Amino acid sequence: MKQQMDKNSIDTRILEELCDAVGRENVFDDIEERVCYSFDATKERSLPDLVIKPHSTEHVSNIVSIANKNSIPICPRGAGTGLSGGSVPIRGGIVLDLKNMDRIIELNARDLTVTVEPGVVTKDLQNEAAKHKLFYPPDPGSARFSTIGGNVAECSGGATGMKYGVTRDYVLALEIVLPDGSIINTGRKTLKSVAGYDLTRFFVGSEGTLGIYTKITLKLLPMPEKLGTIVSYFDDFHDALNTSDSIQIKNRILPRSLEFMDAACLASLKEGLKAAIPEGAKSLLLIDVDGNEKNVTNTIAKIEDICRENNALKCEVAKTAEEREVLWEMIRSVPSSLFKIATMKFNDDFCVPRSKVKDILEKVYGLSRAASVKVAAFGHIGEGHINLNVMYDDGSDKEHSAHTFVSEVLKEVVSIGGTITSEHGVGDAKAEYVKLELTAQEIELMQKLKKLFDPKGIMNPGKIFV
Repeated sequence: MKQQMDKNSIDTRILEELCDAVGRENVFDDIEERVCYSFDATKERSLPDLVIKPHSTEHVSNIVSIANKNSIPICPRGAGTGLSGGSVPIRGGIVLDLKNMDRIIELNARDLTVTVEPGVVTKDLQNEAAKHKLFYPPDPGSARFSTIGGNVAECSGGATGMKYGVTRDYVLALEIVLPDGSIINTGRKTLKSVAGYDLTRFFVGSEGTLGIYTKITLKLLPMPEKLGTIVSYFDDFHDALNTSDSIQIKNRILPRSLEFMDAACLASLKEGLKAAIPEGAKSLLLIDVDGNEKNVTNTIAKIEDICRENNALKCEVAKTAEEREVLWEMIRSVPSSLFKIATMKFNDDFCVPRSKVKDILEKVYGLSRAASVKVAAFGHIGEGHINLNVMYDDGSDKEHSAHTFVSEVLKEVVSIGGTITSEHGVGDAKAEYVKLELTAQEIELMQKLKKLFDPKGIMNPGKIFV
C-alpha cells in the first residue's frame, strides 16, 4: 500500500457534506470497503480515503464540486479490470465507483444508436443489441466484466479491432462532469458532426484525467448474417506469422479477428480446457470471419488451405456456437493461466505496423534469452497488437530485470514505428515510458490541456505523465 492502512484523511466536515450530497448509504469510509477499491488487475495497491457510489449525473456533479472545492483527488472506477493502474487511487482521495449507473437509457434501432450510463457491462450491451439484430463491435477480453465507461476511458480495443476498429470509432456523444462539477455535452447522435473541435474524441482515452462520463452515446451496426471460426496450430511461430501475412497481404482477406498465441501460452493452457491442443504445438492462430453465409463458408475454406500450405499441424473449424466458445475460451484463459509460470507478471501491450510483427517478436525472444527473462506473447496479431507478459516470481530479484527488459522492448517498438500501448492505456504503470513515444513538445501541450480542464489537478492525478 502507498498509504497507511487505517487512516482516512478527509475531515468530518467534508465527509458530512458528501453524505448530504449523495446520501450516507452511498459513502463508505470503512477500511474493508476501501481495501476492495485499492487495486486493479495490475495488483498495484493504494488505499483511497473514501469510496462513493453515485446513482446519477447529479450525484457525480455534487461529489466532484465538493472535491474540487477542497482539492481532494478523485479516481473514477468501473469494474477495476484495467491493466495499467488507471483506476488505482495512487494519491488517495475519493474512488468514484460508477457501477450503479448501469442503465441502457435508449436503444434506437432505426438510428443504429444506443445511449448508456458508464456502469453498463460491455457484454450486457452486446447482448441487448443482439436482441435487435444489432452489433456493438468493440470486444475487449474483459467484456464479460468491464464497463462501457472504463472502455471509453481507456479507448479499449479487442479481438474485432482489425476489421471494425476500437471504442473511439463508436462513441458519438458524451455527457461529462468536468473537474469543477459543471456538466457539458459533446458530440451529437448523428454519424457526422463537424461543428467546432471534436471534444468527444479528445475525451475518449483520457483515462479519467479530464472529467467523468455520465452518459455515452454509441454507434451500432447491423449484425452479420453468419460467423465462422477456425483454429490452426503450428510447431514454429514463424509459420503462424507467415500464415497471418498470407491471409491479409497475399490473399487480401480481412477477418473479423486474427488472434495469435505462442508456445508459453499454449503450455500454460494444457490443463483444464475442453479444447484439445495437439502434441508439439508451439503457436496458434484463431480466426473469425463474418458476413453472409456463402462468403463466410468460402473464406473459412480458403483460410484453412492457407494454414495447411504454411505447415499447420492441425486445423479445426467450429461447427456450432458451442464449439466456437470452446476455442475462444482458450484466448480468454491465457491471462490467468500464465500464473502457472510465475507468481507475478508485467502485462505489456504494444502495437507495431503489421509488416513488423515478425521482426518485433524475434527481437522480444532474443532479448528475453539474453536477459534470462520469461515471456509469453499473445494478441490481436492481425492488427499488429501484442500482449507481452513478462513473468517473474514475487520477491525475487527478477523484478528489476523484467522492467529493464520491458524498457528495451518498448524502445525497439517505437524505433520501428509502433506504440507503447495500444489498448490498456498509460495509467501509472507505463507513465515512465511515455517519453519514448511522445516528444517533449507534445507532452507539454497535453499537460497544458490537462491544466486547462483541471487546474487543481484533482482528476485521477499521477496518471499518464510522470
